[in-house]
Amino acid sequence: MAIFEYTTHLPYPRETVFRWFERPGALPRLSAPFSGSIRQEPDKGIAVGSRAVMDVAAPGTLGTGLAAAVAAGAQALGLHGRVRAEIPWHAKHISLNPGHDFTDIMESGPLARWEHQHLFTDDGDGQNRGTMMRDVVEYELPLLGRLPRGRAHKIAERAFKHELIQVFRYRERMLRADLAFHASHDAKPLTIAVAGASGLIGTQLCALLGGGGHRVKRLVRDRHAATGEDTIFWAPDHAVLDAEDLRDVDAVVNLAGHTIGGRFTASAKEEIRSSRVLGTGLLARALASLAKDGKQRSLIVASGIGIYGANPHAAGRAVPLGEDAEPGKDFLAEVCAAWEDACSPAREAGVRVVNMRTGLVQSPATGVLQRMLPLYALGLGGPLGSEAWQSWISVDDVVGIYAHALLTDSLVGPVNAVAPHPVQAKDYAQVLGKVLRRPARIPVPAFGPRLLLGKQGAEELAFADQLVSGRKVEDSGYLFRHPDLESALRHVLGHS
Repeated sequence: MAIFEYTTHLPYPRETVFRWFERPGALPRLSAPFSGSIRQEPDKGIAVGSRAVMDVAAPGTLGTGLAAAVAAGAQALGLHGRVRAEIPWHAKHISLNPGHDFTDIMESGPLARWEHQHLFTDDGDGQNRGTMMRDVVEYELPLLGRLPRGRAHKIAERAFKHELIQVFRYRERMLRADLAFHASHDAKPLTIAVAGASGLIGTQLCALLGGGGHRVKRLVRDRHAATGEDTIFWAPDHAVLDAEDLRDVDAVVNLAGHTIGGRFTASAKEEIRSSRVLGTGLLARALASLAKDGKQRSLIVASGIGIYGANPHAAGRAVPLGEDAEPGKDFLAEVCAAWEDACSPAREAGVRVVNMRTGLVQSPATGVLQRMLPLYALGLGGPLGSEAWQSWISVDDVVGIYAHALLTDSLVGPVNAVAPHPVQAKDYAQVLGKVLRRPARIPVPAFGPRLLLGKQGAEELAFADQLVSGRKVEDSGYLFRHPDLESALRHVLGHS
């Protein structure tokens, strides 16, 4: 049996830190994307008997690359969530001393044994009192218990300890940043309805809001699943939504929409457009119908930097595009424009509307990073183009900007959710190669994206050239967690 310990000093009272762990969302916020994903969140928080199920990826760059390849392939085949490269980990909470400690174990999974104690003590006193948090893990690797101790033990334990250090460093960064975010947005608890809550951004946004003491209601399309006070049934394809279900909410967030990332066939294009416009219009009309009660509400709706067109700088030197830039004329630009226009009923009724024009989200679970990881893991990575500008954003910052928009009444209208420092395609490849310690010299041939996405999809997605400014959200007071690409990639890939 081996023991791993990790200590974190936090400048917040012990009661504040422990309360964060007791609230819904702690596990999703602390689960490192490079180590796996959550299949089932804890059914009773950290209470004794609470259970959760995680999917654990193989360690290292090869493990992350394999998980990304399987997830991308499953998504392309319409098998998302049904084909996995990870191993299930069933966890159970076995003890709780409120305000001071709790313990969970692995009931079944890839290890021979795992017991994790979370210990919280006061750090200092008076107004400067903080918290010392100690994580103590007792574990045993599979098979090694049957072998005599020797070189194999040392190599395996050294590699596993390295992975644990990366996971707990990730957890520390997330906890620090979340506590700082909530301290800087000390608003009264809100009730927020979220459509698209089960997606990557939706899951993390609900978790971040829950950790701050806000109440989250999820809009669900399965009437049988809408059984509790925190679920709302809607059927946007059939214009079904009872506005009264939104009467008590302070804000609505709409993240729902058909996945963009395949060929732009006629049917796919119609689904991409209708899934965004119909749902947004339905929510906007519902909020408009409630506006006469005098309650100030907000509508925060996803959009994309695709609104500027795939090649908005064709006429000359690239200049960062602000929110007042002209829309483009290609398919995704038209979709984004219609998407934002669907908010008009709410806007005209006095609802505060924010349209979140999101850049290239950096996560091994989705998007361009997910598609490139398998090649880089095998040492075959390289730039996708050369001079094209890529306005990216870390997954934690896009989630943070959504939460910031919800809690910042002065933020109105379109907002570019992009990091302060965009990069060109060649620089993106070099930074990713540096982080993964892999070569980045083999250019991705143009026929590759065209084969996967078709000509139009490749031009508007893979080869898009968009230099976009995030000045507006910075000026509103948002502090980026990952302003530069290298820190963002090291964080989500476990290479700190």
